[in-house]
Amino acid sequence: MYKNIKRVTLRLALAFITILAVTTITVAQEPIWDANKIILVKKELSAGVFGVFPQESFEAPQEAPKPTSGGFIIGKKGVLVIESFLNADLAGQLIALIRQETDLPIKYLVNTSYHGDHSYGNYVFPTTTTVIQHQGTGDYIANYFENDKQWMIGNFGKGRGIERVIAREADVIIQKEDIMKINLGGKTIEIHTFGFGQTSGDLFIWEPESKVLWTGNVWVSGKPGLPWLLDGKHTEVKTTMEKIRDFLPDDATIVPGHHTPMKKADLNFAINYLGELNKQVSTAVKKGWSLEETVEKVTMDDYKGYPIFGWVHSQINVPNTYKELSPKK
Repeated sequence: MYKNIKRVTLRLALAFITILAVTTITVAQEPIWDANKIILVKKELSAGVFGVFPQESFEAPQEAPKPTSGGFIIGKKGVLVIESFLNADLAGQLIALIRQETDLPIKYLVNTSYHGDHSYGNYVFPTTTTVIQHQGTGDYIANYFENDKQWMIGNFGKGRGIERVIAREADVIIQKEDIMKINLGGKTIEIHTFGFGQTSGDLFIWEPESKVLWTGNVWVSGKPGLPWLLDGKHTEVKTTMEKIRDFLPDDATIVPGHHTPMKKADLNFAINYLGELNKQVSTAVKKGWSLEETVEKVTMDDYKGYPIFGWVHSQINVPNTYKELSPKK
Protein backbone atom coordinates (compact mmCIF):
# COMPACT_ATOMS: atom_id res chain seq x y z
CA MET A 1 0.00 0.00 0.00
CA TYR A 2 1.08 3.60 -0.51
CA LYS A 3 1.63 5.51 2.72
CA ASN A 4 3.15 8.61 4.22
CA ILE A 5 6.88 8.37 3.72
CA LYS A 6 7.52 9.64 7.22
CA ARG A 7 6.16 6.33 8.51
CA VAL A 8 8.29 4.30 6.15
CA THR A 9 11.47 2.75 7.48
CA LEU A 10 14.01 3.02 4.70
CA ARG A 11 14.84 -0.63 4.38
CA LEU A 12 16.39 -0.96 0.96
CA ALA A 13 20.16 -1.05 0.87
CA LEU A 14 20.23 0.54 -2.56
CA ALA A 15 23.37 -0.08 -4.55
CA PHE A 16 24.78 3.00 -6.21
CA ILE A 17 24.54 1.13 -9.48
CA THR A 18 23.07 3.86 -11.66
CA ILE A 19 25.80 6.38 -10.90
CA LEU A 20 28.50 3.75 -11.29
CA ALA A 21 27.03 2.72 -14.63
CA VAL A 22 26.61 6.15 -16.10
CA THR A 23 30.07 7.31 -15.11
CA THR A 24 31.29 5.34 -18.12
CA ILE A 25 29.95 8.21 -20.23
CA THR A 26 32.60 10.44 -21.70
CA VAL A 27 31.48 13.89 -20.63
CA ALA A 28 31.80 16.51 -23.34
CA GLN A 29 32.96 20.06 -22.65
CA GLU A 30 29.38 21.16 -23.18
CA PRO A 31 26.34 19.18 -21.97
CA ILE A 32 24.29 17.40 -24.60
CA TRP A 33 21.54 19.90 -23.82
CA ASP A 34 21.85 23.17 -21.93
CA ALA A 35 19.26 23.69 -19.20
CA ASN A 36 19.80 27.47 -19.34
CA LYS A 37 18.55 27.60 -22.94
CA ILE A 38 15.42 25.46 -22.65
CA ILE A 39 12.04 27.04 -23.33
CA LEU A 40 9.13 24.86 -22.21
CA VAL A 41 5.90 24.87 -24.17
CA LYS A 42 2.58 23.16 -23.50
CA LYS A 43 0.45 21.14 -25.90
CA GLU A 44 -3.17 20.35 -25.07
CA LEU A 45 -3.64 16.64 -25.71
CA SER A 46 -7.27 16.61 -24.58
CA ALA A 47 -9.55 18.91 -22.60
CA GLY A 48 -7.61 19.81 -19.45
CA VAL A 49 -4.76 17.40 -20.26
CA PHE A 50 -1.46 18.96 -21.29
CA GLY A 51 1.94 17.68 -22.30
CA VAL A 52 4.90 19.97 -21.56
CA PHE A 53 7.88 19.80 -23.87
CA PRO A 54 11.07 21.68 -24.70
CA GLN A 55 10.34 23.89 -27.69
CA GLU A 56 13.32 22.39 -29.53
CA SER A 57 11.64 18.98 -29.58
CA PHE A 58 9.23 20.34 -32.18
CA GLU A 59 11.74 22.55 -34.01
CA ALA A 60 14.28 19.79 -34.67
CA PRO A 61 12.39 16.54 -33.99
CA GLN A 62 14.99 14.19 -35.49
CA GLU A 63 17.84 15.44 -33.36
CA ALA A 64 18.21 13.68 -30.02
CA PRO A 65 18.38 13.25 -27.15
CA LYS A 66 15.98 15.99 -26.17
CA PRO A 67 15.48 17.60 -22.76
CA THR A 68 12.84 16.27 -20.41
CA SER A 69 9.11 16.13 -21.15
CA GLY A 70 6.31 16.26 -18.59
CA GLY A 71 2.78 17.55 -18.25
CA PHE A 72 -0.20 18.48 -16.11
CA ILE A 73 -3.86 17.58 -15.74
CA ILE A 74 -6.56 20.01 -14.61
CA GLY A 75 -9.64 18.82 -12.75
CA LYS A 76 -12.40 20.73 -10.98
CA LYS A 77 -10.58 20.45 -7.64
CA GLY A 78 -7.04 21.22 -8.72
CA VAL A 79 -4.03 20.24 -10.80
CA LEU A 80 -1.82 17.15 -10.95
CA VAL A 81 1.68 17.71 -12.39
CA ILE A 82 3.96 15.12 -13.97
CA GLU A 83 7.70 15.85 -13.50
CA SER A 84 9.33 18.95 -12.01
CA PHE A 85 12.33 19.15 -14.39
CA LEU A 86 16.00 19.87 -13.66
CA ASN A 87 16.14 23.17 -11.81
CA ALA A 88 14.17 26.06 -10.34
CA ASP A 89 13.99 27.96 -13.63
CA LEU A 90 12.40 25.05 -15.51
CA ALA A 91 10.06 24.28 -12.62
CA GLY A 92 9.08 27.96 -12.64
CA GLN A 93 8.42 27.83 -16.39
CA LEU A 94 6.19 24.80 -15.82
CA ILE A 95 4.21 26.54 -13.08
CA ALA A 96 3.81 29.61 -15.32
CA LEU A 97 2.38 27.40 -18.09
CA ILE A 98 -0.11 25.95 -15.62
CA ARG A 99 -1.11 29.42 -14.44
CA GLN A 100 -1.89 30.37 -18.05
CA GLU A 101 -4.66 27.76 -17.91
CA THR A 102 -5.96 27.82 -14.32
CA ASP A 103 -5.66 29.38 -10.88
CA LEU A 104 -6.70 26.14 -9.18
CA PRO A 105 -4.24 24.78 -6.61
CA ILE A 106 -1.44 22.47 -7.68
CA LYS A 107 -2.52 19.57 -5.48
CA TYR A 108 -0.20 16.78 -6.67
CA LEU A 109 3.24 16.37 -8.23
CA VAL A 110 4.35 12.96 -9.51
CA ASN A 111 7.95 12.00 -10.33
CA THR A 112 8.27 9.14 -12.81
CA SER A 113 11.77 8.33 -11.47
CA TYR A 114 14.55 9.69 -9.27
CA HIS A 115 16.51 11.13 -12.20
CA GLY A 116 17.33 14.75 -11.48
CA ASP A 117 15.91 16.13 -14.71
CA HIS A 118 12.56 14.64 -13.66
CA SER A 119 12.59 15.50 -9.96
CA TYR A 120 15.05 18.25 -8.97
CA GLY A 121 12.45 21.00 -9.35
CA ASN A 122 10.26 19.51 -6.59
CA TYR A 123 11.40 22.07 -4.02
CA VAL A 124 9.98 24.95 -6.06
CA PHE A 125 6.38 23.77 -5.74
CA PRO A 126 4.11 24.98 -2.91
CA THR A 127 4.39 23.20 0.42
CA THR A 128 0.70 22.36 0.02
CA THR A 129 1.49 20.26 -3.08
CA THR A 130 1.58 16.53 -2.33
CA VAL A 131 4.70 14.94 -3.87
CA ILE A 132 4.18 11.33 -5.00
CA GLN A 133 6.99 8.88 -5.72
CA HIS A 134 7.65 5.17 -6.03
CA GLN A 135 9.32 3.53 -3.02
CA GLY A 136 12.50 3.04 -5.03
CA THR A 137 12.66 6.72 -5.94
CA GLY A 138 12.02 7.85 -2.38
CA ASP A 139 14.72 5.57 -1.00
CA TYR A 140 17.23 6.60 -3.64
CA ILE A 141 16.74 10.32 -3.02
CA ALA A 142 16.91 9.81 0.75
CA ASN A 143 20.20 7.93 0.50
CA TYR A 144 22.06 9.30 -2.51
CA PHE A 145 20.77 12.78 -3.31
CA GLU A 146 23.99 14.74 -2.67
CA ASN A 147 26.13 12.29 -4.64
CA ASP A 148 23.58 12.31 -7.44
CA LYS A 149 23.55 16.11 -7.52
CA GLN A 150 27.33 16.26 -7.88
CA TRP A 151 27.19 13.75 -10.74
CA MET A 152 24.48 15.83 -12.45
CA ILE A 153 26.57 19.00 -12.13
CA GLY A 154 29.49 17.13 -13.70
CA ASN A 155 27.43 16.02 -16.67
CA PHE A 156 25.01 18.91 -17.19
CA GLY A 157 27.53 21.63 -16.33
CA LYS A 158 28.06 24.16 -13.57
CA GLY A 159 25.85 27.23 -13.51
CA ARG A 160 22.74 25.36 -14.65
CA GLY A 161 20.92 25.86 -11.37
CA ILE A 162 21.66 22.37 -10.06
CA GLU A 163 23.88 23.74 -7.29
CA ARG A 164 20.85 25.41 -5.70
CA VAL A 165 18.60 22.34 -5.79
CA ILE A 166 17.28 21.18 -2.42
CA ALA A 167 16.03 17.65 -1.84
CA ARG A 168 12.31 17.42 -1.17
CA GLU A 169 11.11 14.10 0.13
CA ALA A 170 7.87 12.54 -0.98
CA ASP A 171 4.65 12.93 0.96
CA VAL A 172 3.14 9.79 -0.51
CA ILE A 173 5.02 6.63 -1.47
CA ILE A 174 3.64 4.01 -3.85
CA GLN A 175 4.82 0.47 -3.29
CA LYS A 176 5.65 -2.07 -5.98
CA GLU A 177 2.56 -3.53 -7.68
CA ASP A 178 0.28 -0.79 -6.33
CA ILE A 179 -2.09 1.41 -8.32
CA MET A 180 -3.05 4.78 -6.87
CA LYS A 181 -6.18 6.59 -8.06
CA ILE A 182 -6.63 10.34 -7.58
CA ASN A 183 -9.95 12.10 -8.05
CA LEU A 184 -9.23 15.63 -9.28
CA GLY A 185 -12.90 16.38 -9.76
CA GLY A 186 -14.27 15.24 -13.09
CA LYS A 187 -11.03 13.42 -13.83
CA THR A 188 -9.65 10.32 -12.11
CA ILE A 189 -5.93 9.77 -12.67
CA GLU A 190 -4.29 6.39 -12.23
CA ILE A 191 -0.66 6.04 -11.16
CA HIS A 192 0.73 2.61 -12.04
CA THR A 193 3.94 0.77 -11.22
CA PHE A 194 3.78 -1.95 -13.95
CA GLY A 195 7.33 -3.17 -13.15
CA PHE A 196 11.00 -2.35 -13.62
CA GLY A 197 11.40 -0.13 -16.66
CA GLN A 198 14.65 1.77 -16.22
CA THR A 199 15.05 2.36 -12.49
CA SER A 200 13.95 0.83 -9.23
CA GLY A 201 11.31 3.55 -8.93
CA ASP A 202 9.39 3.94 -12.20
CA LEU A 203 5.86 5.34 -12.17
CA PHE A 204 3.42 5.66 -15.07
CA ILE A 205 0.61 8.21 -15.10
CA TRP A 206 -2.59 7.33 -16.95
CA GLU A 207 -5.59 9.57 -17.60
CA PRO A 208 -8.28 7.15 -18.81
CA GLU A 209 -10.76 9.66 -20.24
CA SER A 210 -8.24 11.23 -22.61
CA LYS A 211 -6.26 7.99 -22.97
CA VAL A 212 -2.95 9.72 -22.26
CA LEU A 213 -0.01 7.93 -20.59
CA TRP A 214 3.27 9.39 -19.32
CA THR A 215 6.09 6.83 -19.34
CA GLY A 216 9.12 8.71 -18.04
CA ASN A 217 12.39 7.31 -19.31
CA VAL A 218 11.15 3.78 -19.93
CA TRP A 219 10.50 5.15 -23.39
CA VAL A 220 12.95 7.99 -23.90
CA SER A 221 11.39 8.62 -27.30
CA GLY A 222 9.91 6.79 -30.24
CA LYS A 223 11.91 5.42 -33.16
CA PRO A 224 14.92 5.57 -33.38
CA GLY A 225 15.26 6.07 -29.60
CA LEU A 226 16.48 3.05 -27.64
CA PRO A 227 15.94 1.86 -24.08
CA TRP A 228 18.79 2.81 -21.74
CA LEU A 229 19.66 -0.35 -19.81
CA LEU A 230 21.68 1.50 -17.17
CA ASP A 231 20.82 -1.13 -14.57
CA GLY A 232 20.60 -3.98 -17.08
CA LYS A 233 17.60 -6.30 -16.59
CA HIS A 234 16.81 -6.37 -20.29
CA THR A 235 14.25 -9.20 -20.03
CA GLU A 236 12.49 -7.47 -17.12
CA VAL A 237 12.42 -4.19 -19.04
CA LYS A 238 10.93 -5.93 -22.08
CA THR A 239 8.27 -7.60 -19.94
CA THR A 240 7.32 -4.25 -18.40
CA MET A 241 7.16 -2.60 -21.82
CA GLU A 242 4.95 -5.36 -23.18
CA LYS A 243 2.65 -5.09 -20.16
CA ILE A 244 2.27 -1.35 -20.76
CA ARG A 245 1.67 -1.81 -24.49
CA ASP A 246 -0.98 -4.45 -23.86
CA PHE A 247 -2.66 -2.25 -21.24
CA LEU A 248 -3.14 0.63 -23.68
CA PRO A 249 -5.99 1.03 -26.17
CA ASP A 250 -4.98 1.42 -29.80
CA ASP A 251 -5.82 5.12 -29.85
CA ALA A 252 -3.81 6.04 -26.73
CA THR A 253 -1.38 8.96 -26.69
CA ILE A 254 1.96 8.41 -25.01
CA VAL A 255 4.23 11.14 -23.63
CA PRO A 256 7.78 9.71 -23.48
CA GLY A 257 10.49 10.92 -21.15
CA HIS A 258 12.34 13.07 -23.68
CA HIS A 259 10.33 13.71 -26.82
CA THR A 260 7.03 14.58 -28.43
CA PRO A 261 3.80 12.51 -28.14
CA MET A 262 3.68 9.02 -29.62
CA LYS A 263 1.03 6.45 -30.49
CA LYS A 264 0.77 2.86 -29.29
CA ALA A 265 2.29 1.48 -32.49
CA ASP A 266 5.42 3.55 -31.81
CA LEU A 267 6.13 1.49 -28.68
CA ASN A 268 7.07 -1.61 -30.66
CA PHE A 269 10.41 -0.33 -31.93
CA ALA A 270 12.00 -0.44 -28.46
CA ILE A 271 10.32 -3.75 -27.57
CA ASN A 272 11.52 -5.39 -30.78
CA TYR A 273 15.00 -4.00 -30.19
CA LEU A 274 15.18 -5.70 -26.79
CA GLY A 275 14.02 -8.99 -28.26
CA GLU A 276 16.66 -8.87 -30.98
CA LEU A 277 19.31 -7.75 -28.48
CA ASN A 278 18.58 -10.79 -26.32
CA LYS A 279 18.69 -13.09 -29.34
CA GLN A 280 21.99 -11.82 -30.72
CA VAL A 281 23.81 -11.57 -27.39
CA SER A 282 22.55 -15.04 -26.40
CA THR A 283 24.06 -16.39 -29.61
CA ALA A 284 27.34 -14.60 -28.86
CA VAL A 285 27.52 -16.13 -25.38
CA LYS A 286 26.77 -19.64 -26.72
CA LYS A 287 29.57 -19.23 -29.28
CA GLY A 288 31.97 -18.27 -26.52
CA TRP A 289 32.62 -14.76 -27.79
CA SER A 290 34.32 -12.36 -25.42
CA LEU A 291 32.60 -9.15 -24.37
CA GLU A 292 34.81 -7.21 -26.77
CA GLU A 293 33.91 -9.52 -29.67
CA THR A 294 30.23 -9.28 -28.81
CA VAL A 295 30.27 -5.49 -28.76
CA GLU A 296 32.09 -5.47 -32.10
CA LYS A 297 29.81 -7.98 -33.83
CA VAL A 298 26.38 -7.24 -32.35
CA THR A 299 25.84 -4.06 -34.37
CA MET A 300 22.07 -4.40 -34.96
CA ASP A 301 22.14 -2.12 -37.97
CA ASP A 302 18.34 -2.20 -38.38
CA TYR A 303 18.04 -0.20 -35.15
CA LYS A 304 20.58 2.50 -35.89
CA GLY A 305 19.62 6.14 -36.31
CA TYR A 306 19.66 7.31 -32.70
CA PRO A 307 22.33 10.04 -32.46
CA ILE A 308 23.85 8.43 -29.35
CA PHE A 309 23.44 4.85 -30.60
CA GLY A 310 27.16 4.19 -30.14
CA TRP A 311 26.95 4.93 -26.43
CA VAL A 312 23.52 3.49 -25.56
CA HIS A 313 23.83 0.30 -27.61
CA SER A 314 27.54 -0.48 -27.59
CA GLN A 315 28.69 0.89 -24.24
CA ILE A 316 25.62 0.23 -22.09
CA ASN A 317 23.06 -2.18 -23.52
CA VAL A 318 25.27 -4.85 -25.09
CA PRO A 319 27.74 -5.08 -22.15
CA ASN A 320 24.97 -5.24 -19.51
CA THR A 321 23.03 -7.84 -21.50
CA TYR A 322 26.20 -9.87 -22.02
CA LYS A 323 26.84 -9.93 -18.27
CA GLU A 324 23.29 -11.05 -17.57
CA LEU A 325 23.39 -13.87 -20.12
CA SER A 326 26.89 -15.11 -19.34
CA PRO A 327 27.22 -18.18 -17.06
CA LYS A 328 27.66 -17.15 -13.45
CA LYS A 329 31.06 -18.09 -12.07
